[in-house]
Amino acid sequence: MSSARKTAAIVGGGVIGGGWAARFLLNGWNVNVFDPDPDAERKLSEVIANARRALPGLYDRALPEEGALTFYGDMAKAVAGVDWVQESVPEQLALKHKVLGALSDLAPETAVIGSSTSGFKPSELNAAGARAIVAHPFNPVYLLPLVELVGLPERIGPATEILRSVGMFPLVLRKEIDAHIADRLLEAVWRESLWLVKDGVATTEEIDEAIRMAFGIRWAQMGLFETYRIAGGEAGMKHFMAQFGPALSWPWTKLMDVPEFTPELVDLIAGQSDAQSGHMSIRQLERLRDDNIVGMLRALKRSGSGAGGVVTGHEAALGQTNIGQTGTKDGLPVTARRQVPACWTDYNGHMNETHYLEAASLATDRLMEMVGAGADYISAGRSYFTVESHIRYLEEVRAGERITVTTQVLQGTGKKMHLFHRLWRGDDVLAATIEVLLLHTDLSTRRSSLPAQPVAEALAELAGKHAQIESTGAGRFVGERPPGG
Repeated sequence: MSSARKTAAIVGGGVIGGGWAARFLLNGWNVNVFDPDPDAERKLSEVIANARRALPGLYDRALPEEGALTFYGDMAKAVAGVDWVQESVPEQLALKHKVLGALSDLAPETAVIGSSTSGFKPSELNAAGARAIVAHPFNPVYLLPLVELVGLPERIGPATEILRSVGMFPLVLRKEIDAHIADRLLEAVWRESLWLVKDGVATTEEIDEAIRMAFGIRWAQMGLFETYRIAGGEAGMKHFMAQFGPALSWPWTKLMDVPEFTPELVDLIAGQSDAQSGHMSIRQLERLRDDNIVGMLRALKRSGSGAGGVVTGHEAALGQTNIGQTGTKDGLPVTARRQVPACWTDYNGHMNETHYLEAASLATDRLMEMVGAGADYISAGRSYFTVESHIRYLEEVRAGERITVTTQVLQGTGKKMHLFHRLWRGDDVLAATIEVLLLHTDLSTRRSSLPAQPVAEALAELAGKHAQIESTGAGRFVGERPPGG
């Protein structure tokens, strides 16, 4: 597998460069890093540690085996033989020209050279002869999927394919423009917010509350125009435009006027920000942010809305290659392997009982796929419905820990599918058992029925293979004392 790994070179290992490194690394790429900052390795390692804690929690399948992370003191060695180069140096055009020019000479001709620039256009970046494209991400790069791509079509094409493979959403701009799309929108909100603080209308905290308590949540799933379409009621966008269009001429914004950037304004903003969030370190704020993003994206996964749809698509691609879903343990198939997200834990700090059943449900779905009762089978109008389950909680499982589920088929004849899942913390600590009885169902009548013959045969074959394997804990009732207890 290692010989097939692709390699990304990260030039500039700050917050954005570190996020890029984590995104590639945790998706199975080898990552080379070049940054002359003597603290670069420490800083980047801290970013990657946060990514290791957060990114796997988005998925209900295991990510690929992590690639190798290597730091180089020589840029030429860092980019030799790589497939992707990401430049994330400070936003100084002269520096960009110098670095991108060197990278264009040193990197393989087939490598994509992306710049994380938030403002410069490709024509500006390549004015001195470089061959870069804009690949502008958003922080944290390892969680947020958007990447704005600007450049020549022959260079953009390969870039989109690579970015999708690591779970990102490439947005290709129709034409180059200063600050691209997203930052132009952010700049409008930022400028208006500076005026609101300067004029004493609101504090930094009150502005943040206005965003996160209302339209920020709406934007996460529908963006701007779809949100306003709904605001127009049954008549849709045309009605909304007619109703609120006149407001465009009202003095609701100071966007054409910029507040003077004085030391007093800086002190005012910084002081309010310290009062708002100074009780937490930057790393604590990053972890809080990451947990919130993971929770919201997991919620959006259920409906496939917004960025949640990107996660769903990437997870499906992981499933197609069976990463983390193959193999056996103790003679039983591994039906789930994943990391516990923070949103699966409760006030006691360990995995809530609800999610033991969710993990078992994922394992049941995988077992159904194995016997031929997957998505296509269900679409054809047949499935298995759970009628009874029993969980034993044996050991604590905490956020960030990896769990493995194996599945034993206790019975697979007639309409019944009787399963015994073992949930392991890591690969060796038995944390729970979940016994499940399902009945095959005709989805058109919602009544039990016999499964298709190929499914019945595959299920019976597994039951036969598993018949000689012990199933301690199966068949228990709630409150039953263990033997010798």
